[in-house]
Amino acid sequence: MALVLASGSKIRAELMKNAGLAIEVDRSDVDERAVEAPLLEAGFPPEDLASVLAEAKANDVSGRRKGDLVVGADQILAFEGKRRTKPENMEAARRQLLSFSGKTHELHSAVVISQNGETVWRQVSTARLKMRVLTPEFIGHYLAAAGDDVLSSVGAYQLEGLGVQLFENIEGDYFTILGLPLLPLLAQLRNLKVLET
Repeated sequence: MALVLASGSKIRAELMKNAGLAIEVDRSDVDERAVEAPLLEAGFPPEDLASVLAEAKANDVSGRRKGDLVVGADQILAFEGKRRTKPENMEAARRQLLSFSGKTHELHSAVVISQNGETVWRQVSTARLKMRVLTPEFIGHYLAAAGDDVLSSVGAYQLEGLGVQLFENIEGDYFTILGLPLLPLLAQLRNLKVLET
């Protein structure tokens, strides 16, 4: 039985490997926008969106990986009651950071374990992040220094890098902010006898 990460996220794979987990990566083919469209229309809250997307990815991969334990994860950023997606370009990132300036947003990170196409366990964790007041000049300098990597993040920042300079206050788990509630995942893997207790 293998432990499989159903994600192409480098940071999620790195977090799991750094925690001592021997994992295989098998990226899900789920069309996330198609899965979430009816949920958004129905008014599902962001944390439920994250959970459903993580579950869809885990079940997709575990359906073709008989017997293996598959970990799926997803993160939704909620700001002023609306879901935000990854910025399409640097101008969109600039506008997004300007809108976040001096305000708080939430990151809802979900993780799911699936086996044989069925969900075994799920968890959603939330972090609240307040950005300091940012000048347009600072945002321009930040984006120039951080580069295109900001476009791979829903918030246009990586907290583990230069993005930490954007914040005034953070409430929540570091791993949740990075997109994988690692401590609950490790606890569940111990419950499932995958890890030593």
